[in-house]
This record gives sequence, structure tokens and C-alpha cells, in this order.
Amino acid sequence: MKKVYGSGIREACTYLGQNYLTVDSSIVDDVLQAYRDDEGFDYLVDLTAVHYSKREGTQFDVVYILYSFAKNTRVRLKTQIADGAALPTAVKIWPTANWLEREVFDMFGIRFEGHPDMKRILLPDDWKGHPLRKEYGILQQDTEWVHINLGIESAQ
Repeated sequence: MKKVYGSGIREACTYLGQNYLTVDSSIVDDVLQAYRDDEGFDYLVDLTAVHYSKREGTQFDVVYILYSFAKNTRVRLKTQIADGAALPTAVKIWPTANWLEREVFDMFGIRFEGHPDMKRILLPDDWKGHPLRKEYGILQQDTEWVHINLGIESAQ
């Protein structure tokens, strides 16, 4: 991969038998496509994010876990993006990305351009905030939504 993408591959390593790759967000779509088409990684196992609220510039890591049935191996691909930035959808590469990207959007607020149905998947559409961001307090909830839709006051 390094030969093809050069400096777009920020890091490639193996740790405890697991392969890791960190790529620039501008080439993540191309690298994912190459892993499927050229390297035989035919399954997107998981897609998640990590929020580093105090990190300058790129506050989010987006992590793709890929699996090759033929090779019986996994690779973790990571990219970093800024708050408010979007990544291209991986739905066209692996249909399993559909709900995984919606969950990342719901919990972190990260958008995936070209996604066929980019909306919340776990929380109601009118929920305020994204619960897995660091600034979302551990006891915080949308008390207004709970009161309006459930007719109760917060139990906190």
C-alpha cells in the first residue's frame, strides 16, 4: 500500500499479530476499495470512532475493521478527521457499512457523504447531541425530549 499511496499512509504496523494502518482521510475511500478489490478483504466487521476532544485539528479517529475470509485475517484501518468534516461512505464497498455509519453519526455526529440514509439509528431523530462525544456529560440526557415524549421528568 505504501508504494501506491506514499505519504497518504501515515503508519503501518503489526501489534500482537494484528495489522494496523493509519491513512490520510483524503485517500481513505481509495484504500478501502483497494483492500476489498486487491487484497481480498471481503467483510467490514466494524466501523467506529474515538473522540479526542483536547486534540487540535483532527478530534476524531474513525476506525474500520476489515476481514478476509480467504486469508482468515483482519486489518484495522484508521483515519483522523476534524469536527464537522465528513468521510465518503463505504456502503458502496461493503453494504454492512450502512448501519455502522449511521451508528457513528448518531453517537459522534460524524457524517458520511453519499450514504443512502444518513439519519440516527439508535436515538430518536429529534434527540439533541451525540452521546459518545467527550463533552456530552455522563449523566446528561435530553430532558426536554424525555419530558415532551414520555411525559416524565428526568430521573436524575
